[in-house]
Amino acid sequence: MSELYATRRTRLRDRCQAGGSQSALISRPANVRYLAGAAPRGSVLLLGMTEDLLVCAGPPDDRPGAGRPDENLRLHHLPGAAGDPAVAAADLATAQGADSVAVEEQHLTVARHRAIRSVVPRLRLADLGGAVEQLRVIKDEEEISCLRIGAEIADQALGELLESILVGRTERHLALELERRLVDHGADGPAFATSVGTGPNSGRPGHRPTDRRVEEGDFLSVCLGANYRGYRCEIGRTFVIGTSPADWQIELYDLVFAAQRAGRESLAPGAAYRDVDRAARQVLESAGHHEGLPTLTGHGVGLEIDEDPQLAPAAMGKLDACVPVTVEPGVHLPGRGGVRIDDTLVVRPEADGGPELLTITTKELLAL
Repeated sequence: MSELYATRRTRLRDRCQAGGSQSALISRPANVRYLAGAAPRGSVLLLGMTEDLLVCAGPPDDRPGAGRPDENLRLHHLPGAAGDPAVAAADLATAQGADSVAVEEQHLTVARHRAIRSVVPRLRLADLGGAVEQLRVIKDEEEISCLRIGAEIADQALGELLESILVGRTERHLALELERRLVDHGADGPAFATSVGTGPNSGRPGHRPTDRRVEEGDFLSVCLGANYRGYRCEIGRTFVIGTSPADWQIELYDLVFAAQRAGRESLAPGAAYRDVDRAARQVLESAGHHEGLPTLTGHGVGLEIDEDPQLAPAAMGKLDACVPVTVEPGVHLPGRGGVRIDDTLVVRPEADGGPELLTITTKELLAL
């Protein structure tokens, strides 16, 4: 892994130098982890002129599974708990002879910016922009392996829940049980707050579980994900509780399933982001569902649960191979409920079998 981190830092350094910056200061936690490995909370990474430094306010986390920083990267610990690693890193950049440093302006607070200015007033600060995020879009096979294991964990947790008695239990209880099962199966924790919606709450994107109890005839929609070694996946499924589904439920489910399939089948290297969104969205709109649709059909996943690319109507850009994304169309009917089907896939060329499905829990409309 050390060689991998070094390669990532070299690619970023080349971008910085092409933009006229001699050094770079990385402060966004996911970007620090991508370039330096697991790092203590609040750490920043300095790509320096003479050496790269991980500037830390505290010691590494020694808990099992917490991970360690790149062993070939020198750690610079601030004395005690005082001081700001970002300010210290800027000062260290100057000590190495830099007169300019690229910073993540979207992440660097105004207070931090002022503090750097006060300590090293002659250091020119340039905007790094989304350079690291752009590097993170295409995943290597080590990253995809972590996502694949996370997806297996999420599938296991969901599969076990479906074998239990659900009627009478609350959304909140089911969400907590799912998150416990994720950890039991080896996840570092949930990738995001687990969503469980029943009856009129089903199919709502981002629904926060309530104390509403599961009733017979309800739609039950679940969206969860596992965080495994820092990488986050996502799965969403909808079921019917306790009885055969009603005609309107079958019709709505089949519609969302068709939209999700259209989105999945459109994933290919070179496909425009907005064309993937359009493939799924047109299925729903042609059936008369124009209002209340999700703002996007899917998004990238990795060290964060919502990364580039964004599969949305106005999104610019095209997919590459080895880019993991979600495809998650849904329809919610106010007062009745709805359907959401959500998978995590990796874009692969047709010669390699097309998109790789990571989340494999059945998409059949089951009556539980």
